[in-house]
Amino acid sequence: MRPAAKIAPSILSADFARLGDEIHNVAAAGADLIHFDVMDGHFVPNLSIGIPVLESIRKITRLPLDAHLMIEEPARYIPAFVKAGADVISVHEEVCADLPAIAAQMHGLGIRASVAINPESAPDRVIAAAEHFDMILVMSVHPGFGGQGFIADSIAKLRAIRQELDRRGLHIDLEVDGGIKIDNIADVAAAGANVFVSGSGIFGHRDYRTIIAEMREHAARV
Repeated sequence: MRPAAKIAPSILSADFARLGDEIHNVAAAGADLIHFDVMDGHFVPNLSIGIPVLESIRKITRLPLDAHLMIEEPARYIPAFVKAGADVISVHEEVCADLPAIAAQMHGLGIRASVAINPESAPDRVIAAAEHFDMILVMSVHPGFGGQGFIADSIAKLRAIRQELDRRGLHIDLEVDGGIKIDNIADVAAAGANVFVSGSGIFGHRDYRTIIAEMREHAARV
């Protein structure tokens, strides 16, 4: 049995002038977790929010905080993000030489461990280390900027990863991040994803409750 579907609004697309209200609103609308993108300007060509903002968000919501570290040397910063309130952290396989070791670091700090993979990266290393993680995150856009279009080749990558997880009896979450909207969520769910990160696909709508419910319904049709 595959893990349950979860909707994860990405606050990268929220109105930062009223971020607290935005988080309360998506929580009330039925979001399962809050996706928190961290960019360092080195691993990806952009800068974003960091530890102080995560710490502030932790104070206003009980939803799990899903921190996606698009940064170099993530092991240096994992303890600080855990202290700030992250419940699950995704690190990129492209900058982690020893995936089992960094998963063990996160588990030792009491959080769920996730490994992320960029569109141009083959899934071999991630699949090989899957038993050490609680979640795999497949990027379906090039990381660094919100609002990009979904990369269609991500479907095949999701399907290959889920098929291998099923073959090995690993019932872990498979998250997809980038360009996820109401018109493609069923396709990525059919390919095996069960955690759906959506930024403009949710925050671009006036009625968060309706769009989250519709996304969940489309994903459940698979």
